[in-house]
Amino acid sequence: MAKQPEDWLNNYPAEEEEEEIIWVSKSEIKRDAEILKKLGTELVELSKNQLERIPLDEDLLAAIELAQKIKREGRRRQLQLIGKLLRARDPEPITIALDKLKNRHNQQIVILHKLEELRDKLVESDDALEEVVALYPHTDRQQLRSLVRNAKKEKAANKPPKSYRQIFQYLKELSESA
Repeated sequence: MAKQPEDWLNNYPAEEEEEEIIWVSKSEIKRDAEILKKLGTELVELSKNQLERIPLDEDLLAAIELAQKIKREGRRRQLQLIGKLLRARDPEPITIALDKLKNRHNQQIVILHKLEELRDKLVESDDALEEVVALYPHTDRQQLRSLVRNAKKEKAANKPPKSYRQIFQYLKELSESA
């Protein structure tokens, strides 16, 4: 007796037993590898202090330190190796730590720009001194007035801006000690 079509279907495994296969294109794999290689390049460009703040295992750290010492073609191959090592790891904690590090750098740049603006205000108008004292109560008014006066004289005489730079350094010291 011939099997009925329904019996034939019943011999196949049920749908719940089948695994879902996700196809990833070669292009997508290459894009992901390129992203990780760029992440590796960013890690190689960091200083030793900055690398200590990023969660890296010993193998990856050793590869990064070696890449920092190598030049030209060897460096390119080492960067590919770092990208390969990153593929075997979860890059998210590394990316998060790197972003925090970059943001801290961006915050420092913003602070320095604000100090430059404050210095310019000091040289342009006499009212800015009160603003500095309000921001930094432990300001030495006499020293700051002297620096501002000298900076104005230098500007009027077209001399090098020595006092102008000293005002910035003084404001930077004030902001760091606040």
